[in-house]
Amino acid sequence: MTTMKRIQYHEYGGPEVMRFEDFAPARPGTDEVLVRVRAAAANPMDWSIRNGEMKIMTGRKFPRGLGHDFAGVVEAVGDGVTRLGIGDEVLGGASIKAAGAFAEMVVAEAKGVVKKPASLSWEVAAAIPIVGLTARQAMINKGKLQAGQAVFIHGCLGGVGRSAAQIALMQGASVGGSCRGTATQEARDLGIAPIVEFDFDASKLTGRFDIVFDTAGTLPIKAARTLLKPGGRIIAINPTPAKFARSILPGPYQVLIAKAVVADLEEVARAAGKGALRPPIARTVPLSEAIAALTTLERNRTPKGGKLVITTE
Repeated sequence: MTTMKRIQYHEYGGPEVMRFEDFAPARPGTDEVLVRVRAAAANPMDWSIRNGEMKIMTGRKFPRGLGHDFAGVVEAVGDGVTRLGIGDEVLGGASIKAAGAFAEMVVAEAKGVVKKPASLSWEVAAAIPIVGLTARQAMINKGKLQAGQAVFIHGCLGGVGRSAAQIALMQGASVGGSCRGTATQEARDLGIAPIVEFDFDASKLTGRFDIVFDTAGTLPIKAARTLLKPGGRIIAINPTPAKFARSILPGPYQVLIAKAVVADLEEVARAAGKGALRPPIARTVPLSEAIAALTTLERNRTPKGGKLVITTE
């Protein structure tokens, strides 16, 4: 197969280990697809993995590609793939172990890829998979959210938080949340109320919420319990050994690690296609300039207010 370009690394480490290099895309195996990438989106998970924080899952085989979320066109399908075909416009995510979306081509498990609604741009489609899937599985699968319930989202304007707010509002729930003081108007425009700053006094919102969703990983468990109605659920997505231990105990606390589920990703894509789920895009850069942009995002957390999207054209 023709040599392609991608961002990869030959050892775990900081931004300095990233390289823009030639690579030979693998042929798709059973239940896999090869996708010609049109756009890919950055997530904090990308640099957590490259830093070596998940090496128990990602192993020590190098070079490793970087990136998970993508949108593009199916170039080839492996054995057993019937839902997708060559030429289909798709969005999805590469697995944690494989990664490699910041590239001209990527191989992904078919279960993590769905058809892209025609109404979505490549850039918006690429920004959806991880945040949309995580938000949907937190609200619907773990949270069992019903119309008329109340949700509190700690970090309501982050990628996952914003998506969770939009999904909850679509379900007919009310949504409160925390964000930076300078961003309260943006949260209000989304339909979020009440809005508090990150260091809020939980006692002023005692027992108001059916679901407390900590997307930022910084909500003290005592505050989360204070916010919760009897019988409610606390959901966290930033796994640590202590959080896993707490989630095993009886009680409201649960840790979510999003998984590729076709039906969930199709629902997320459908909502995005209707305009009900829209991740903001803060910056778009071509693949050849992406290492500098990724480094700035990781080190300075800038640009704020949306996704960094990498395009191949």
